[in-house]
Amino acid sequence: MQTTFEQLNDKIDAMLSRYESMKNENEALRHELLNLKAESEAKDGVISKLEEENTMKDMEIEDIVKKIESALG
Repeated sequence: MQTTFEQLNDKIDAMLSRYESMKNENEALRHELLNLKAESEAKDGVISKLEEENTMKDMEIEDIVKKIESALG
């Protein structure tokens, strides 16, 4: 039979083990979060570039329509 001190020592060891495990998991999640933020920023840049290209294409289409209307009209 364990003494009270031994039981307390076992519980402390279990708590320290769980603490280390959670600390490692937390660190892994922090790295994952940083990677996801970087990916998100990269995708935001691509989206912004595509939106700009789309706006330029819309302007080109408007110019072509105006040229066609003036030629027909």
